[in-house]
Amino acid sequence: MDRIKKNLRNFAIFIVLIVITFYIILKDQDMSQILTVLANSKKQFIVIAIACMCLFIACEAINIGRTLKALNEKSTFWKNVKYALIGFFFSSITPAASGGQPMQIYYMHKDRISVANSTLALLINLSCVQIVTISLALFSLFFNYQYLNKALRWLFIIGVGLNLTALVLLLVSIFSKRMTNGIINITIKVLKFFRVKYIENKKIRFEQELTKYQDSSAYIKSNLLLVLKTLLTTYVQYILYYSISYWVYCSFGLSEHSIFEIITMQSVLYATVSGIPSPGAVGVSEGGFIGIFSRVYSDTMINGAMLLSRGINFYLFVLISAIIVLINLFKDKKSDEMQESESILDDNIHK
Repeated sequence: MDRIKKNLRNFAIFIVLIVITFYIILKDQDMSQILTVLANSKKQFIVIAIACMCLFIACEAINIGRTLKALNEKSTFWKNVKYALIGFFFSSITPAASGGQPMQIYYMHKDRISVANSTLALLINLSCVQIVTISLALFSLFFNYQYLNKALRWLFIIGVGLNLTALVLLLVSIFSKRMTNGIINITIKVLKFFRVKYIENKKIRFEQELTKYQDSSAYIKSNLLLVLKTLLTTYVQYILYYSISYWVYCSFGLSEHSIFEIITMQSVLYATVSGIPSPGAVGVSEGGFIGIFSRVYSDTMINGAMLLSRGINFYLFVLISAIIVLINLFKDKKSDEMQESESILDDNIHK
């Protein structure tokens, strides 16, 4: 119950941020006009946008599954989708997306996946995400520098700088036993924050996994093709993600700007806001969208476009992933009750 209360409190803070953000952005707007614009949007393009987001999650599941398979771990595609959605949810509601990977490690551990191997799989995946985010953003900046005002230019520099720092730390972590030990300690702290039971026992098991991690790390060094495949899949994943803004643009019946232009603009936006430590970059993402895409949409369309784009590539999947997390919390509770009943039964038999 303590863990559930902690999760609910964190989620409540997240909801408050959303309410404040949309109040500030929409308080002086004609909501009936925005709703009319949304209602008149072409639904076939919205379906394509949602499909792109589904493929975004599927690509992450493929990347996780590929590395786990290479490390001789058994996992199905749908379990990997579950891990991807759990990571999406906890990254969305925690500052600087700090809760995503630790909770993925925890749920993989519950599915009998080695902590060493799950940690390595997620580090490789996250490293590829950072490489893709930074490279696409720097490439895209050449075509979209004029769309950034002074504040957004500084945010872009900060965002890319933080992502570069994270990438360096991730690469060191993959091949450093000391850094890996630090990651496991952070995981334990996050699990304590969410009131996970029997945490000290889990810490002992996690530490025992460090030797396995070093063997796995050596395996990856000799199998760089695996990393290259993960990197290529991540490029596809994020191009699909960035293209959501283009399909939203098409849904408003607009065609002046090409898919290349919209994708590169979204790439710059994502790099600008991804380093902001607020949960889900709520507030900054919405404001950044209006700042960058204000030359693409008219004043009557820009807020509707922001709501639809952000709704598809973030809020809709926060809701979906929250449902997955709640289902797993229910399963965990049921499993704990069964284990407790079995323990009581065993004690009675021995007596």
